[in-house]
Amino acid sequence: MGLGDWSGRLCRAAVFLAVAALSMSSRQAAASETSIAIIDRVPRVLVLYPYDERIAATTAAGEALRSRLLEATNGKIDLFSEFLDLSRFPESDHVARMARYLGEKYAARRPDVVVAVGRESVSFIVANRGTIAPAAKIVAAGFGTATAEKIALPDDVIGAFSTFNILKTAEMARGLQPDARHLYIVGGSSDFDRSWLTTARADLKHFSKSYDTTTYLEDLTIDEFVERASRVPPDSIILALTVFKDRAGRNFIPRDAIREIAATASAPVYGPYQTYIDHGVVGGNTVTFEALGRTVGDLVIDAIAGKPVSDLEAPQTYIVDARQLQRWGLAEKDLPPGTIQMHKERSLWEEHRVVLVAGGGLVLAQAGIISVLLLERRRRRDAERSSRLYLLEAIHLNQSATAGALSASIAHELNQPLSAIRNNAEAASVLLRSANPDHELIQQILLDIQEDDQRAGDIISRMRGLLKKRSEIDWQEFDLNDVTSSAIHIIHGEAERRGIKLTSTQLPGELPVRADKVHVQQVILNLATNAMDAMLNAVPAGRTLTFATGLANEKAELRVSDTGDGIPEERLIRIFEPFYTTKQAGTGLGLSIARAILETYGGTICADNRPEGGAVFRVALPLARSQERSR
Repeated sequence: MGLGDWSGRLCRAAVFLAVAALSMSSRQAAASETSIAIIDRVPRVLVLYPYDERIAATTAAGEALRSRLLEATNGKIDLFSEFLDLSRFPESDHVARMARYLGEKYAARRPDVVVAVGRESVSFIVANRGTIAPAAKIVAAGFGTATAEKIALPDDVIGAFSTFNILKTAEMARGLQPDARHLYIVGGSSDFDRSWLTTARADLKHFSKSYDTTTYLEDLTIDEFVERASRVPPDSIILALTVFKDRAGRNFIPRDAIREIAATASAPVYGPYQTYIDHGVVGGNTVTFEALGRTVGDLVIDAIAGKPVSDLEAPQTYIVDARQLQRWGLAEKDLPPGTIQMHKERSLWEEHRVVLVAGGGLVLAQAGIISVLLLERRRRRDAERSSRLYLLEAIHLNQSATAGALSASIAHELNQPLSAIRNNAEAASVLLRSANPDHELIQQILLDIQEDDQRAGDIISRMRGLLKKRSEIDWQEFDLNDVTSSAIHIIHGEAERRGIKLTSTQLPGELPVRADKVHVQQVILNLATNAMDAMLNAVPAGRTLTFATGLANEKAELRVSDTGDGIPEERLIRIFEPFYTTKQAGTGLGLSIARAILETYGGTICADNRPEGGAVFRVALPLARSQERSR
């Protein structure tokens, strides 16, 4: 049974392309050339399909052929496709209208080659070539040599033939099921289906004698096909041909009809078409449409190059679905040599042979690399630990320097509560020596002493925290507003001494951040002392240091602004570099330490000049909630 007969209904099997026919002198010139371009323009190729575009086989063969030709021509080829739909509209009036339509459509772009897929397409173009493409070469594809003889294919038509042998499929089934005693052949009710059944009866005449019963399931409805297949004896072989139409007149794509039958069949189903794979069929002897497409593509390339070409027969092969072998318990060893197994689950060695071989050779090398990486990781951790210790040491030294710079103001601030305590104590002593001590006044004096003591204790506590040396970071969650207020308390005495006004604006609510509280406080103190130094030359009445907290880009932000001279533009990009300073007695470490602290906790710091004069430093730290979400 030829593919042409089947593809006339089932598939647009092989798309066969070629370049335009030339005059005799042009052909002789082309024969000595290897170039693809044998005409002075891009070749035009028209492909005719007998039916519609839904046939899966056409897609496989056509795409393989298309890819081969586009690859060989670098895309310099014009491809046109037409679907004649001759199965549903076989009437002569429709055929005549289609011929006139195509003749007018391609009047200004006459094809150089017409590829006819299936015998209906061949008959159509042979009869109407004068109307559609009078000078074109015709290439027929997708049916067998028997069909070519039957339709008397003209001698000037090149054929790419493919034949489907049901006997070879039956022999493969017998090899897989040597104990089978019953044979069933399934075929539909269309003209093509009946033709296939006739061919099968002839081809299987002697083969069927090996079985107790041979039954042809034909002229049934699809439901009857399904029901009969579900009741066959388990020791049966079912050969599925095609079902384009059932007895009730319902039209099918054959693979869909076979899928319904195979789904509930009580014995293995075999078929001669590649497109039946994935639809419940074990397999069969077939022409793979991908191979056919590329084979035809090679033939076309030879023809374009001017090489002698002649009719060819597409190669056949055995193909099976490994999942169906497993389903029916069929042995892989009983398959014909060279059988292609689709969906076979390969062993670990088969699946990853190259990887395993290469991996085996690399195991020792990888082990060595891993050892080196582990050592490097340990060294990196040690370096990070050392770097963190150096940072903590630098912070402590910076804290000590800050405390030293603020010592006079702190001593002055501490002296106030201590003097008040002494004065109150002396006043209480005098009252107690009087004849009639005023106990209520003495009680108030004692309360004042307690408050001054608390005030002095707070000053000492802040200094202790400022000077405390630590070997690890003390991670904690705190409110940036609170730390800012604490820093303002520490520097307010120094600010008063210098005649600097302190202002603070805080965002209502909390600004929770996660870091070392003392380190963040040190950043604020560094910025504050730098700002106060920057206002030495400012008019006393205009010296203002402003702290403002808020939210910016989902981060907690603190802005420290002064009314000094600002920062020269050329120095803005360098002020955070270590040892870079604009002060005569400065070390150049304060701002670089501040940046290192903030970067440790995922924060940032930047500086800019204010339009109204002075500088502003912006500190940003991730909100504690944002940090938790990122973990």
